[in-house]
Amino acid sequence: MRILFSVFVLFGLTANAFAADLSLAQKFDAEFQKKVGEKEIPGAAYAMIKDGKVVALRTMGSRAADAELPINSATVFRLASVSKTFAGELAAILAAEGKFSLDGRVLGYVPDLKFKDAGHASGLKVRHLLSHSAGITPNAYDNMLEDDWSLDKIIPYFSRLEAMCKPGECYGYQNILFSLIQPVIEQSTGENYGVLVSKRILEPLDMDHSSVGLEAFLSTANRAEPHVFTRRSGWQRVLVEPNYYRVAPAAGVNASIEDMAKWLMAQMGYEDKVITQDLLKTVTSKEVRTTRELSRRSWRRHISDAYYGLGWRIYSFGEEDVVLHSGAVKGYRAFISYSRDLNVGLVMLMNAQTRVIDELSVSFWDDAFDARDAEKAKEQKAR
Repeated sequence: MRILFSVFVLFGLTANAFAADLSLAQKFDAEFQKKVGEKEIPGAAYAMIKDGKVVALRTMGSRAADAELPINSATVFRLASVSKTFAGELAAILAAEGKFSLDGRVLGYVPDLKFKDAGHASGLKVRHLLSHSAGITPNAYDNMLEDDWSLDKIIPYFSRLEAMCKPGECYGYQNILFSLIQPVIEQSTGENYGVLVSKRILEPLDMDHSSVGLEAFLSTANRAEPHVFTRRSGWQRVLVEPNYYRVAPAAGVNASIEDMAKWLMAQMGYEDKVITQDLLKTVTSKEVRTTRELSRRSWRRHISDAYYGLGWRIYSFGEEDVVLHSGAVKGYRAFISYSRDLNVGLVMLMNAQTRVIDELSVSFWDDAFDARDAEKAKEQKAR
């Protein structure tokens, strides 16, 4: 496959004032190009934020491996589970306006939800959906979703599940249960979930190339097609799978790297009129520990603790936190992260199922904290 390059790089840093930041951006850009090129990943893009500015943005490759359709900053990708960050913040916005309470009972909106343990459903609060702390085995019935079952048919099966713990006491990652925030939102507002995401988040942040749902994605001409790798043929374009669009809060948002840079800046506190500081505190509250993350191969040498908030993960790098989320559906990977302590953020999108995005994210944050430590040591020596 011939790799096509479509590149736009912007450095808003000056070597004198921000030598460490400039070095970080240049090092990551070189590593990004190297790894994407070595693995012949069909298409990829990233944006780096520092002090409220896009300091680096690069796009590489093609929207389809078998066509010369260069990725550009407006090319739309599926965000997969990074969609949860939008759901968490929309819920927090509406809760702050009094539309519903994060401590409200889920049964008030989904009265047919039942579990094997009598009384478990009655203790389930809205915040437990958004923090994956419903106390149920991870990824419950995702296999049915992948087998093309409708949610109406899946929900009754939760009555067969025994709880792992009381709501709020343990972590179990969910897609279907997480997406029950949709009926909470729609019943509380009388509006469609996707319409509200657009009206309350995408439009105010000028995310002009973003949308919710399968129909909106397929109607976008400038979209990145999904790819899977086979030993025999390399990267192969596949059809867009619709199943996870059925759980829109969990995996239904589409966006370009240009728009995700805007989303990232909002998380870092630079769009206070849309995403307030109080809202950011709410969604990054450490709702439940995610101890399994501490043993993940890619992160275990680096993080001292891990939590899930409301639609966001929070990893502790010593005394500092990195707020992040990753996403994966067939043919796509996404990753977003930021540190308010370092005032730096990174978002990546790829139209391929690859672990390269994990390798790049870990090395970036290693380098970011190393650069910070080196700068501190330099300052102390100068004193």
